[in-house]
Amino acid sequence: MLTNNKKYQFHDFLPLMAEKLGGDGLIDEMCKGFQLLMDRDKGVITFDSLKKSMLDQFCLNVMENMNNTCYSRQAGRESSDRCSH
Repeated sequence: MLTNNKKYQFHDFLPLMAEKLGGDGLIDEMCKGFQLLMDRDKGVITFDSLKKSMLDQFCLNVMENMNNTCYSRQAGRESSDRCSH
């Protein structure tokens, strides 16, 4: 059961990213992230664009998991066929 007293830990990776990428690289990565989340018509991040981004990412993850499951099953059948001959 979740309680309101639970504290979540947040790790700030921005300084590490800035160190690894440099200033220009960090800004470039942040711009790419903004573009992934923004409403292309409005040029800003909106609640609807965030929902769409999350749905798109969720669908990609589901499809990837389904493909991996299918490949695993197929590999298992092929392995089983080889063993039974």
